[in-house]
Amino acid sequence: MKRYEEIFARYGGLVNVRVRANLVVGSDGATTLNGRSAGLSSANDRNRFHAMRAEFDVIVIGGKTAITEPYRKTPIPLVVVSHNPLIPESLTTHPALYWWQISPAAAIAKCLAEFGSRVLIEGGPNFLLAALPEITEFAITRTKISGGENKVDLVKLLTEFALVSEEVLTDEIFQIFKRVN
Repeated sequence: MKRYEEIFARYGGLVNVRVRANLVVGSDGATTLNGRSAGLSSANDRNRFHAMRAEFDVIVIGGKTAITEPYRKTPIPLVVVSHNPLIPESLTTHPALYWWQISPAAAIAKCLAEFGSRVLIEGGPNFLLAALPEITEFAITRTKISGGENKVDLVKLLTEFALVSEEVLTDEIFQIFKRVN
């Protein structure tokens, strides 16, 4: 095991670690509509999403998200975790792209070691499940939209998390959950 994995696997050497996963979810558990999360997202959600990025040191996504979502440019470094060695054409000009072929847990530990103690995960359901043991917070936007794809079981995903903040609007609910154990 590499040194950074040993030191940062459970964040023992860091103070105020935040590994937050951000997710928009339709009323039926869908995380995408027509293949992208933007179909579920409102202007309010997008504004929160972009403001949230300012609180973090690095964004981590999976390979599928890198292919389907627009990540040509981000205000902070972007780490893509994928077993596929081919970088999508849309990302080849990204100014701060890192393409790592390691596990989500190892990628999070490496991000904490190399970028700082605030990691934002913007991956899809499969990536979130793989990274779940390392996630300390969830930011979830629940919308009334249904009929999408890539459904996630929020009850399963949030089993070890407690709701700490909620804002209810007409068409969506913004929630923050923190790990309880």
